[in-house]
Formats: sequence, structure tokens, C-alpha cells
Amino acid sequence: MKKVILPILAIFLAFIQPADAQRWKRQRYEFSFGAGVTNFLGELGGANQIGTNYFKDLEWSQSRLAVAIGLRYKLSDYFALNSHLTYGRVSGDDKLTTEAFRSFRNLNFFSDIYEFNVNFEGAFQKEQIGHRYRLRNVRGMRGYELYMYGFAGIGIFYYDPKTEYNGNVVSLRPLRTEGQGLVPTRKEYASIGVCIPVGIGFKYTIDRYWGVGLELGIRKTFTDYIDDVSTTYFDFQNYNSSEYDPLAPQLSNRSVTDGSTPDYLVNSVQPGQQRGDPRDKDAYMFGVFSVNYKLTTGRGALPRF
Repeated sequence: MKKVILPILAIFLAFIQPADAQRWKRQRYEFSFGAGVTNFLGELGGANQIGTNYFKDLEWSQSRLAVAIGLRYKLSDYFALNSHLTYGRVSGDDKLTTEAFRSFRNLNFFSDIYEFNVNFEGAFQKEQIGHRYRLRNVRGMRGYELYMYGFAGIGIFYYDPKTEYNGNVVSLRPLRTEGQGLVPTRKEYASIGVCIPVGIGFKYTIDRYWGVGLELGIRKTFTDYIDDVSTTYFDFQNYNSSEYDPLAPQLSNRSVTDGSTPDYLVNSVQPGQQRGDPRDKDAYMFGVFSVNYKLTTGRGALPRF
């Protein structure tokens, strides 16, 4: 009897194990919708100290709403491609810091960010595949209900820095507040940029189809003009006023002086003095909580809705 059962069992296991191993292919598409917050790291606002890099200069009060939709495509049990379309508003205000030079500079901005990215994900453990229902004492192949992954990718984003002036919202890019386009050494900046998303994510599997997640990521960019501040104060007085908008010099230097203002502060906003730091490019962050739904894949390898 054993001579008959053992070969049959071996054949059965040979077929069933590859089926379980490839089970993730039947739900390799996952749709997500999320909401969270965004924040900005650049020249304006920041901590109560001379401008520094990354999280040391984070101003939590400038966190704003962000929303995102995404589609994940699993490559294996541990790897996936994930694409997002994300919206958020970033902002910065020198009035929020007590650092003397930046507070006296008195600049502020806000910008809507629209980002599309494609990220490569690597999980630290296998995601749960689980049962249709959570039944006690039912054994079966399961992964981890809570798991973590890291991601990195590439994206494009649109931005348009603006400010409020005399009760009106003014777009800063057309004003060329640092003399962009007026001299050969200062080119006008584009409103579309490239970013490198990097971060970590956490997912919790509720059942075979539904789950929730939290993703935290920073975007490295290659522009220093998300906040319209990068180099030095421009000397508009040496150029014909017909070459630039009359608002440009006013919004380039918004410092307010009186008889008690120290000379070192007054001198810090003169033409040629530092207005920003072009060596440190701007960055922004997203923290998004998502609801995820797995799409069942048919034999034709297309999702079933």
C-alpha cells in the first residue's frame, strides 16, 4: 500500500507546491487611494537656526494636505512596481523662524505640486496571502499580515510658486525675481522638474482583497526654485524698468526696515547679497495613509473587476 500512496503523494505535492508558489500572480495588480500630508525643505522658513539640510530644517506647521492614487504591479512575492499620481501643496514662510537673517528677509511662498512617479519596491518579508475569512484553527499558507518595504524610483512633477501681496495671489515665476532672463548667467527656470522618490512603506493585510498602508517618502529634486529663491538679490535699478514687471523688485526684497534695524540686517538684503543657496536643491515629502484593493487576475493575465 505504501508503495502506491507515496508516489501518488509525491506527484500531488509536485503539482500543488508550484501552484501555491505562484499564487501571488493571481492578484498581482493592486489599486490604492490615499490621503495624508506633505511638507517642504528649501530656503524659506525652517528651524530657528541658520539654514541646514533635510530634516534638521523641517517646519512642522507648514504641513499640508496630500492625496494620491496608485497602481501596484507585483513582480514576485518580494518585489513590485508601484506608480502614483499625487497632489499636495507645499509652503514656506520666513516669519515662522526666529533666525535673524531669514526672518528679516521676510519672504514666503506656496505651490501646488502634481507628481507622477514609478517606484521599485523591495519587501523585507513575504506579504500575507491568507484565507478568504479569518477562521480560528484553520491552517493554511500565510505570510505576514503586517510587512514593511523600501522603495526608490523616478518621477516628474509640476510646480508654480506663488505668494500673497496686497490681498492678491501672485505667481512668482513670470516676475523673474532674481533677474532670470535679464542677464545671461541667470536662466529662467522650468515649471516641470524631475524627482527621485525614496522612502519606506508599511502594509497591513485585512483579507484576500483589502488592506491598508502607510508610505513615507522624500523627493530629491534637481531644482532650487520650488520656492522661487536660489541665488542672490538682483540689482533691478541698473536695468530699464520696461524690461521687468514692477512687482519684481518689490517681491524680490520684502524686508521692512525702520530706524532701529541694525545695519548688518539692512546690508544683508542689498543687491549681490545672498538670497538663497543654489548648492542645496529643494526637496519635499509625502506621508500618505492608503486603502488598498487587490484585483483578481484571470487566465488572460488581465484584472477582473
